[in-house]
Amino acid sequence: MFLTITTTGTPERPATDLGYLLHKHPDKAQAFSTSYGTAHVLYPEAEAGRCTAALLLKVDAVALVRRGKGKGRGGAPDAALAQYVNDRPYAASSLLAVALSSVFSSAMKGVCNARPELPDLARPLRVEVPALPARGGPDLVRKLFEPLGWTVTVEPVPLDTEFPDWGDSRYVSLVLESDTLTLAETLRHLYVLLPVLDDAKHYWVAPDEVDKLLRVGEGWLPGHPEQRLITSRYLSRRWSLTRQATERLELVRLAEADDSEVEEIDNAVEAETETEEKPTPLAVQRREAIVTALRQSGAARVLDLGCGQGQLVQTLLKDPAFTEIVGVDVSMRALTIASRRLKLDRMGERQASRVQLFQGSLAYTDVRLKGYDAAVLSEVVEHLDLPRLPALEYAVFGSARPRTVLVTTPNVEYNVRWESLPAGHVRHGDHRFEWTRAEFRAWAEAVAERHGYGVEFVAVGPDDPEVGPPTQMAVFTMTTPKEAKAA
Repeated sequence: MFLTITTTGTPERPATDLGYLLHKHPDKAQAFSTSYGTAHVLYPEAEAGRCTAALLLKVDAVALVRRGKGKGRGGAPDAALAQYVNDRPYAASSLLAVALSSVFSSAMKGVCNARPELPDLARPLRVEVPALPARGGPDLVRKLFEPLGWTVTVEPVPLDTEFPDWGDSRYVSLVLESDTLTLAETLRHLYVLLPVLDDAKHYWVAPDEVDKLLRVGEGWLPGHPEQRLITSRYLSRRWSLTRQATERLELVRLAEADDSEVEEIDNAVEAETETEEKPTPLAVQRREAIVTALRQSGAARVLDLGCGQGQLVQTLLKDPAFTEIVGVDVSMRALTIASRRLKLDRMGERQASRVQLFQGSLAYTDVRLKGYDAAVLSEVVEHLDLPRLPALEYAVFGSARPRTVLVTTPNVEYNVRWESLPAGHVRHGDHRFEWTRAEFRAWAEAVAERHGYGVEFVAVGPDDPEVGPPTQMAVFTMTTPKEAKAA
């Protein structure tokens, strides 16, 4: 990764003052160790009329992978490959922002003990970033930097200069110019907005990131027209942290408008008497979506394949429309817990006649599974190794052949929205893979075609316009004999 900061000067205010401000002597090339590699600071030019400081960050790809260890066993192959084949050594990102903060920490704070008068002086500045990931394109780059007083020159980087028809990549070449900003303001803008444009942080976003954002954004973030987007992306879309930061930024804005201190405004706000409604857990939303689909199918006799600890079975028992509910799992321990959850030993005779639990493997055909109206595979398929999926497919769709089959599985594209999930990790340690929406759709449509089913897809949970819902559900419905024969 590479970034340069250039300033011009006069004999009275030489450009080489940049060395004092950055606390790095222009005659030296220095190296600094960081968590992810080595940061080099050098001056390609250092004259009274013009001085350029360059920051070169050489990322240690192996160290980057090791610091990200702890991924779930059996993660998706493409995710494992992405640990080693990615743009991190080359494109400006949160790693470069961390290096800026580490190497130029005093300059970012506006501290210069040798020349204390320098930090508060605005000077001509030119910042160049040759390779910057920009999710949102050149327009978003301008929206972020222009309100801060920068003249922005941004050029998309083509995917391949020899094949212009392929279009542009998600990277841009960025040049920022200003005569009205200080070096400290410049560094603080870059520290926040580089990872915002990349829209990915490569380290754990802890609650103290809110304090860091407010500290570095002091003086410019509260009034920025794209404040909400900046806050959300900087905090990796962790909704709780984003809400906390937004509330505190609003207090700052109100205090500035009222020419008072934040503490005075904060104390003037009465404590809320009503507690904020907590979002419905995804597991509950998933069960609600399954029950809705089962009711729409008219199913009365239902199989819960891979029933785990019996949460769905318990929910189905509350609805008298489901006259027979069977929970199947390969784990006896899970079935024991499910039995305790359902209180089978104390259940009334009529209720007990509606439910049964038994052990079975979905990798083998089982005559006990035949003859049911519907079968549910809720968060099951991702726990199987990919080579074993055809066996499950035949056992359910080819042998048992319920009239309706519901399959839910995580949408791996949504993982970037989870506030507690580090980048690149699967949601559960036992997940062998997690599918994108396109991959799940391709698998489901192929299964439906092979076994005479139609299939529709349902979003479960909030449907993000960029990455889709957290859970994806396929609703398979057996076609008529004539349609099945044609298929």
